[in-house]
Amino acid sequence: MMVGMTDTATAGTALAGLAGLLADRTRATFCLALMDGRAWTAAELASTARVARSTATEQLNLLVSGGLLAEVRQGRHRYLRLSDDAAELVEHLAAAAPPGAASPGAASPGAASPVRSLTTAHRQRALAVARTCYDHLAGTLGVAVTDAMTARGLLSWERGLTLTDDGDRWLAALVEGWPPAARRPLVRSCLDWTERRPHLGGATGAALCSHAVDAGWVVRSRRSRALRLTDVGRAALREQLGLELPDGVPSGAVDVAARTAGAARE
Repeated sequence: MMVGMTDTATAGTALAGLAGLLADRTRATFCLALMDGRAWTAAELASTARVARSTATEQLNLLVSGGLLAEVRQGRHRYLRLSDDAAELVEHLAAAAPPGAASPGAASPGAASPVRSLTTAHRQRALAVARTCYDHLAGTLGVAVTDAMTARGLLSWERGLTLTDDGDRWLAALVEGWPPAARRPLVRSCLDWTERRPHLGGATGAALCSHAVDAGWVVRSRRSRALRLTDVGRAALREQLGLELPDGVPSGAVDVAARTAGAARE
């Protein structure tokens, strides 16, 4: 009994330590900014969080030592990126945060930040419509693609999220170098921050997002995680998944996707 209590206490201490890393506004802002999947310098992160470079370095060192961030060194330069499991953790916590709780300085899409200008409104709208969640598709577009893949039998949720045999064959024909050699889970369900519904993560989500970028289906924003769906991408999604996405991919696109893909399967 005492052994079990000791193990629980140890686990509780570890969990509290992890939670404490994200309980600071500056450190949380860093993690949200790094959700774009790129490696950032300390100076870039300091500017995003609006803190001094010395403060940023101190807080980044805590995140690295706590395992949430990893260092990438290139010559004399030091870059920071999210560790492999941290992106999913941050996205889930952001989705669970109550409206109005997001930091105004965060570079992420939460609809909670107060809108003080038309530019901010457009930026938040773009992030909600389509963005990257570390290295996979998120937002309305990401959820719509996941729904369409499910309706076409490429994904199954009967015993947790799995890639079906049809899905494996579809990806082999679509994505160069499939299946991926990475040791990460093949598929993962990731709760979408803005849609509050799951989108596809894991190695499959990463491969699909990479293909979408390389094939010109989507174009990355230079200033945020936002993605812009191109005419090429709209046509490709229609052809590959029976997914009809109107211009701008409005919030009702998920329902459109489910109906269209469901009709195709029937």
